[in-house]
Amino acid sequence: MGDRYYVTDTALSERFPIYTRANVGEVFPDPVTPLTSTSALWEAELGWRDAWERMGAFELSEFPDGDFCQLGVQGGYCYLNASLIRLFGERAPGLSWQDMDAQFFGAQPGIPPYEEMAGDVRPDLSEKIGATFQWVFGQTSLSDLTQLTEDRARTKQMRADRPDFTTLSLEQCWQKFLDIVPVHRHLFAQHLFTTYMATVPVGVISGVATAVGRPDLIMPIIAGIGEVDSAEPSHAMWRMSRMPADSAEFRAAFDEFLYEFGSRGPNEWESRSPTWETRPALALAAIDRMRLSPDDADPARHHAERAAERAAASAELLAMVEGDPATHGQLAAAIACSAAWLPGRERTKTNNIRAIHEMRMAMREIGARMVAAGAFDEIEDFGFVTQDEMLRLFADPASFAATVRERRDEYNRLLELEPPFVFVGRTDGPDTWPRRDAEAADRLGAGDVLAGMAGCPGSAEGIARVVLDSNDPTALEPGDILVAPITDPSWTPLFVPAAGVVVDVGAPLSHAIIVSRELGIPCVISATGATRRIPHGARVRVDGSTGMVTVLELP
Repeated sequence: MGDRYYVTDTALSERFPIYTRANVGEVFPDPVTPLTSTSALWEAELGWRDAWERMGAFELSEFPDGDFCQLGVQGGYCYLNASLIRLFGERAPGLSWQDMDAQFFGAQPGIPPYEEMAGDVRPDLSEKIGATFQWVFGQTSLSDLTQLTEDRARTKQMRADRPDFTTLSLEQCWQKFLDIVPVHRHLFAQHLFTTYMATVPVGVISGVATAVGRPDLIMPIIAGIGEVDSAEPSHAMWRMSRMPADSAEFRAAFDEFLYEFGSRGPNEWESRSPTWETRPALALAAIDRMRLSPDDADPARHHAERAAERAAASAELLAMVEGDPATHGQLAAAIACSAAWLPGRERTKTNNIRAIHEMRMAMREIGARMVAAGAFDEIEDFGFVTQDEMLRLFADPASFAATVRERRDEYNRLLELEPPFVFVGRTDGPDTWPRRDAEAADRLGAGDVLAGMAGCPGSAEGIARVVLDSNDPTALEPGDILVAPITDPSWTPLFVPAAGVVVDVGAPLSHAIIVSRELGIPCVISATGATRRIPHGARVRVDGSTGMVTVLELP
């Protein structure tokens, strides 16, 4: 297939050649299916371009017509264009490519340096970005971001208006899917715009704290903000874990939970994946695991502690620059607006997930009928049919059976592999990638230290549980240290009983940090190779203030 290793692989940009799994690994931890790559993923590409234009960073003419650029798929895995992200940093007043690397890549090795190319410097666009940044500082609460609230209401209404798909024809179910696809472009544009605007206050806070020699104050200041939508399911699960499992109160609460949060689950941006609504056992197992935790593990209690620490750290840093009115004013504005943009990023993500879930539910009805017709082996096989093939599938289901099985088998093979974190141009291909479950030759021993990045402050000791799949919440005992490759919101229930969290990759805006800060759990990110190097069952110490993970005792 030339540069294509799987049916979902896309063209890649020659003008902007650096691609990374940073951030997108939380959105698509697994390979992208043919249906998603030919529908929602293209809308996400267009939405990203809309966001760039809105913030003034790029002109649409800088992107190719009809082909991927900001997003790319290699070996079935989705990548972000790091060259564009860095160029935003270079064009944005007060930022640099190094700032964007720090916020998106964390401390990952192997990232090539930025090299200026013709057309990179655009004073006219820098002026537009600067005006956008000034507007950002004026939004100081989530309620100020009215479009996000409107989108939230719109996606909730989608759930309320969901038809009984069993009464619709195949074509009608498919049309429901298609009707939502363009909505995804708008919602994704909101998500990316909000994500980049969240870098503004974080960048100012980080710059001031580092300049005065107090980088330890950065994480406490951006913790404990509240209104983090991706953490809400954990609070609801915790409340249910305090109810008798066989009680009417629990059953009513769980039904309400599935209605409100049923769109969440592992790999939730992929319509083929299960969610708490389609596989309630995932949520029930997580709740049962929380029942083993003591009452003082209540995430609401931890959040209150982090909120107090945020207030104290903010006051301390502001006092240190009180003699510099300009810096003091900019810092105060950054702290204030972080309360809008950091939770705003999670809200836009949740809005997208609700819309994708309604697409999923339409497709699951199609999948069920194709199983009955003998074309699919399982409901989720709808993911292995492209958008252009769908009507032909309806007309002759049996003709797709072999193709679907072949694509599913190759998908499962790719699922066992670890794609490179970053590449320039293109990858060497899946045949050169290591297996996800491969142990590292340099496994840590007693007394060894793995250095990552400080995530959420605090220290914890416990038994390391290397968990590669969020589908099994029973893999973690209360008080254990969760060691994960990368996390998305489906991992959040595992955070609640955990004493600490260690993640292979991550940066200040990654999911692991945001949720750890919200729940008040010590967290270390960018601990390169942690899932391979930390022995499962070893006793470890996690220091979320320094970014150090120490092996205390081998299993």
